[in-house]
Parts: sequence; C-alpha cells; structure tokens
Amino acid sequence: MGYRVVVAGATGNVGREVLNILAERQFPLDDIAVLASARSQGDEIDFGETGRKLKVQNIDNFDPNGWDMAIFAIGSDATRIHAPRFAAAGCTVIDNSSLYRMDPDVPLIVPEVNPEAIDGYRAKNIIANPNCSTAQMVVALKPLHDAAKIKRVVVATYQSVSGAGKAGMDELFEQSRNIFVGDPATPTKFTKQIAFNVIPHIDSFLDDGSTKEEWKMVVETKKILDPKVKVTATCVRVPVFVGHSEAINIEFENEISAAQAQKILREAPGVMLVDKRENGGYVTPVECVGDYATFISRVREDSTVDNGLSLWCVSDNLRKGAALNAVQIAELLGRRHLKKAA
Repeated sequence: MGYRVVVAGATGNVGREVLNILAERQFPLDDIAVLASARSQGDEIDFGETGRKLKVQNIDNFDPNGWDMAIFAIGSDATRIHAPRFAAAGCTVIDNSSLYRMDPDVPLIVPEVNPEAIDGYRAKNIIANPNCSTAQMVVALKPLHDAAKIKRVVVATYQSVSGAGKAGMDELFEQSRNIFVGDPATPTKFTKQIAFNVIPHIDSFLDDGSTKEEWKMVVETKKILDPKVKVTATCVRVPVFVGHSEAINIEFENEISAAQAQKILREAPGVMLVDKRENGGYVTPVECVGDYATFISRVREDSTVDNGLSLWCVSDNLRKGAALNAVQIAELLGRRHLKKAA
C-alpha cells in the first residue's frame, strides 16, 4: 500500500525534478497529483522517464482532503496561502520555500543530519526543506561535528543561476549569446551581468551588510546542526547553470587530521569523497549534475588555527539542495510516522 502524493509547482525547475526523483526512487505511490497556477491548468508533464503523462491541475481549486503529503515548490507567497489549507485537511506539507524554516513549530530537516527532528511535524503538519546551500553544507559538516565538535564555520559559496529559477538560467544563456555576437548583455533578473562574471549578492541586503542568503545559511545551520556552532558566509552567484560549490573552512574543539576527516567522510551517508591530490582529482559542478551525492574534495589541514580543516563541497542544487531532500523527507515521514507502504 502506497501514498497519495501531491506535487505543487510541478511545472517549475524544482517541481519537475521532484517528479523525476519520485520516479527514479520508485517512491510508493497509490496516486499522484500535479498542481500549478491557473495558467498551466490542463498542461501535461512527464512523470520522470516512466512514459506516464500527468495533467496539471489548478492549485486554487484543488481539494487536499484524502491526500497523504504534498511537496510544495511554489514560493513563499503561494505557500502562505495554500500550506495551512493543505495541513488542516490532513495532508502533510513538505515545503521548499523559506517561509516556515525558522518557525519553532516546524521541523527543518536534512534526513542524513537530523532525522529525529521530524517527530515534531504534527504541531503544524508542515515540514521545511532548507536552503540549497545550507543542505549540502550540513551533510558535509554533520559527521565531522560528531567526531570532533565544530566551533566555527567560514564558508564562501559559488551558486549556480538555477538557484534563481528558470529566469536565471535564461539570463545566463541569453547574455552569453549576446556577448558572442556583440549585442548588449543587459541584466534583468540579476543586479549585474552574470555571463563571464560573478556577483557577490544573493537575495536582499540586511542592516548589518550581509544578505538574506547569507543569513539563511547561518540560522539554518544552527537549527539543523547545533545552535552553538558559529557560522559566517559569503554567498556569490556564478555563471554556472546547475550545481552549487562551497569553499568551507572549519574550526573544531577537538583535534582532527585531514586523514581522519577523509576516513569519516568516506563512510558518511549522502557524501561522496573524491579527493586525489593531482590534476583533476576533485569534483566540479559540471560533474555533479544529476547525481544524488554531496561531493567532497580538497580536504586539508588549516595551520592558521588550532584544529582547523578546509574542504571543497559540490552538489546539484536542484537535487540535494531542493527536490531530492524533499523526497527524502517524504520517505522519512513514511517510514517513521505514516507507515502505509509495505
């Protein structure tokens, strides 16, 4: 016996990836509904590579009664309207937006890191999916934190344009093409030209000079991993279509060597260690696209602090950073609480 699952925002980048992953992982389904706004009503979209077509329904008119869970990829404004409605009808919402992440009554889950936190989902019948850059980082940090207790994290991100949705990907493509033919590369989605450039600005600026994206990495890491860990982040948009990268510097309370860290990471859930100290002995965003893993490379000791390590972390942001993590939460919810599937 399987589950009745809703995918809301099914026509967007993340929603389509959710459908791909549900199909790939053979998630136990009795029924599936795909929702979007009124303008997409009646459209047909693929259910992964199963050959099955799903007809898009209007989320405004959809009745969530009798459905087990809904994976939302519709943004904060629409989530504010629909998540309470679905939750009240008994359909557990797994939300990709930032709306509920810091709500104390809503678990913020990365299944490899804090699966036990899902037990609090009944307070609002909503579970939050973290920010894409946070998700891959805490997968890397968790096994190291368990081994040597992290004090402080300094992270610089190199975030792909798909993190800004289809409009971000389109802008990179169009600007690149325009530059090659001598046309203007005028920014519309981003604040400056993204083609052949990097932009140290993601989301809005806060009073202290940080951006909201950087703030998310700080507070979400504390909520998921440990409130005592100090985090500082610089988040940068780079001209890559898919795949977020992070240069992470970690200070520990206890001694840990690079060799010990490599051994721990090699066995850690969700992590793939690719760390050869030679040309090409590391993973780049192009190589991680379509993969489930969070890839770790360049593990080395930092001699400028006691018990310091630096490493390179890469993951497909549409997968582990969003869709995959949401499906893993659905699997965890089923195993731990709903238990309908055989």
